[in-house]
Amino acid sequence: MIKKTIADSAYKYCVKALFGLIFVLPMAHAVPSIDMWQHASGARVALVASPAIPMLDVRIEFDGGSRRDPADQAGLASAAALMSARGVGATGQQPALDENQLAESWMDLGAQWSVSAGSDRLSASLRTLTAPDVLPGALALAARQLAHPRFDAAYAAPIWQRERERMSAAWHNASTQPGTVAQRRFAQAVYGQHPYGFDTTPDTLARVTVADMHTWWQRHVRACDARVSLVGAVDRAQADVIVTQLLAGIQRAQCPPLPAVPEVSALHAASDQRVPMATAQAHVLLGQPGHRRDDPDFFPLLVGNYVLGGGGFVSRLTTEVREKRGLTYGVYSYYAPGMHAGAFTVGLQTRHDQAEQALALAREVVAGFVAHGPTEAELKAAQDNLVNGFALRIDTNRKLLDNVANIAWYGLPADYLQTWTQRIGAVTVADVRRAFQRVLQPGTMASVVVGGAGS
Repeated sequence: MIKKTIADSAYKYCVKALFGLIFVLPMAHAVPSIDMWQHASGARVALVASPAIPMLDVRIEFDGGSRRDPADQAGLASAAALMSARGVGATGQQPALDENQLAESWMDLGAQWSVSAGSDRLSASLRTLTAPDVLPGALALAARQLAHPRFDAAYAAPIWQRERERMSAAWHNASTQPGTVAQRRFAQAVYGQHPYGFDTTPDTLARVTVADMHTWWQRHVRACDARVSLVGAVDRAQADVIVTQLLAGIQRAQCPPLPAVPEVSALHAASDQRVPMATAQAHVLLGQPGHRRDDPDFFPLLVGNYVLGGGGFVSRLTTEVREKRGLTYGVYSYYAPGMHAGAFTVGLQTRHDQAEQALALAREVVAGFVAHGPTEAELKAAQDNLVNGFALRIDTNRKLLDNVANIAWYGLPADYLQTWTQRIGAVTVADVRRAFQRVLQPGTMASVVVGGAGS
């Protein structure tokens, strides 16, 4: 018994060490190729075979993000994702597992499973060794969690009450943070009535029941339109079998299309919100709806934003707002494209008495960039930095999986990673100017200042 305990401990230690290694292990210098196909269930599969280490990372994604939450039940998708990991039901000869037994089962396997809901998608992630005494058990348990999360009211309702109270307490605590208040106000100003702007509050969570989660899970977690991405020591034939195992319990005879989600409406007039708050600094946000991920000008917008505010200390916003005027320590801009137009955001923090000047200058810099675009020198520097930093985007299995999952989710071509640097290098000043003038309207942007005048 003592020897077995020591052996088990040593095994788990090795697994943890290997997990840590795989997280930081550099990938080969060559850009990996992606094999893509449609599974018999209808799911789309993307595989990067990485045989160097006996590990497998899997991401299974469904059209079940918060964009499908009802307005009065904002947080439903996240609640369902959270509760799906709090137990599994009985299946065949296998007994039900409570949340502690489930956690212990994953620990015994030395594998990891997690589920989360973003704006666009529900994501389930599995990380496991491919050893024959580990992989089958990990796949079987993951399949059970997808098909039979324990949403029976007698078991799940007390757990949901606990989790809901925890989430509500976190919401109230976050409401005292100026950055969170600014983000909430900004989202409402930019997205209006679109689900991207919904705020999960204690009131919306109070309207979510375990039965609602079960109905939501049944509606959205289905094999027919899933996207499955795999990175690890398996080939295509093995991957196809793995996908079959994982999705076996969620295949449906009928798979009707889900209702369309409306697009984000454009802003037709500028808005400005000032929120008094006792803070050390004013938090300033400026922006508008940006672009979808499938926008044909994705690369000009990416490169252009690097020049404008995405390039850190080499960006134009940093030069003008920080270096020349000393109004802030850091200022940034970014696009957040998704299935719908995600926000274009400029953000900074500054002294209360400088908030007006900093906001006005940020507006001026953005307007000037939209009107004239980057200089040739700025464009070349941005392209060089992006191309030289490309390897860091895929230098671990986890990062590579994130990229492959995005490619699968948004229907990007299989050679997307191989052509990324060429497409960055092909962007011209005219491309950036045209794209920014089409997407951004500086005169109708929304701004939010928290902790400025009146605090």
